[in-house]
Amino acid sequence: MSFTIRYHELVVRNDIPELPKRMRDRIKQAIETRLTTEPELYGKPLRRSLHGYRKLRVGDHRVIFKIEKRVVKILIIQHRSVIYQNVWKRI
Repeated sequence: MSFTIRYHELVVRNDIPELPKRMRDRIKQAIETRLTTEPELYGKPLRRSLHGYRKLRVGDHRVIFKIEKRVVKILIIQHRSVIYQNVWKRI
């Protein structure tokens, strides 16, 4: 029961390179262990205007994603202080 991970192009180009090395490793580990196995269990559903999306908390950073069949589409990875303002640029 494995899920496939797909990244938004801006996650690969902007979000991941801007992260500190230690946080990048923590987020990568969380995605590989949690989101590939049981994303419904680990990802908290978002409400209101972000209904249908989920978030994974890794320290002070958030990973916002959507589950479509057996694919987890990662939309954005950023610090919790700015992620909810920037998520609208990617939807």
